[in-house]
Amino acid sequence: MRELIEKANVLQEALPYIRRFHGQTFVIKYGGHAMVDATLRNGFARDIALLKYVGLNPVVVHGGGPQIDAMLAAMGVVSERIDGLRVTDDRTMEVVEMVLGGKLNQEIVSLISQHGGRAIGLTGKDANFLRGTRIPLMKTKKGVEVDPGRVGDITSVDADVLRKLVDAGFVPVIAPIAVDENGRSLNVNADTVAGHVAAALKAEKLVLMTDVEGVKDGEKNLIPSLTAARVASLRESGVLAGGMIPKVQCGLDAIAGGVGKAHIIDGRTEHAVLLEIFTDSGIGTEITR
Repeated sequence: MRELIEKANVLQEALPYIRRFHGQTFVIKYGGHAMVDATLRNGFARDIALLKYVGLNPVVVHGGGPQIDAMLAAMGVVSERIDGLRVTDDRTMEVVEMVLGGKLNQEIVSLISQHGGRAIGLTGKDANFLRGTRIPLMKTKKGVEVDPGRVGDITSVDADVLRKLVDAGFVPVIAPIAVDENGRSLNVNADTVAGHVAAALKAEKLVLMTDVEGVKDGEKNLIPSLTAARVASLRESGVLAGGMIPKVQCGLDAIAGGVGKAHIIDGRTEHAVLLEIFTDSGIGTEITR
């Protein structure tokens, strides 16, 4: 009985947000520890199914870097990274497609479906809805220019494909693989794909799940809310650095493209997405205009 009362109280608190966001689109980048821990995986899938059930429209974009690393290692292939992007030759691209577009994508789809959602898996090659172009050259830390191979950036998103799926009651689950003008696959950073998809759909929110609490200030305290002006100040002071810079920039770019807000949250927290969306304080850092 106590458990039922607690659930009823939680639902009561969430109702204003459910009403407010009914029919709105939320693009959620799923990755990191939340994809590895079995409890978190199940919780995420259940939460996505719940969002759809109560009238919101979640769209999932997933990563899979550790899983690709494991497969490449098992095959004896050495994988290099430049600024967080994996150098991707033809052989590595085959592994990326096998892991992201096949195994992981279908596992996520299956798990959401097991919890009552109607999920459908996609890569950018499906109806060519994610088009991209190769990043020609990148610089190593030593300043040497190298060809990163089949690493791409997004040039366009066919939002109509996703809208039709959403309107039909499906939860799109997108692997971050785009297609170039010649029909060849490109390996694209999942945050980048999520940001472009959110902008194309004019989503209410872009949620980036990470393995950290969010953006922190100089005293290592979590910053609940950031504006573009505050971001610029943090970068100038050196407080905002490293891998958090591209995530924050992804959020800013999405907002500039028409997204309502961007959120960077800790995917290691159970029900992180629900806590960020359905509570006043949230659990991470929101980025606003």
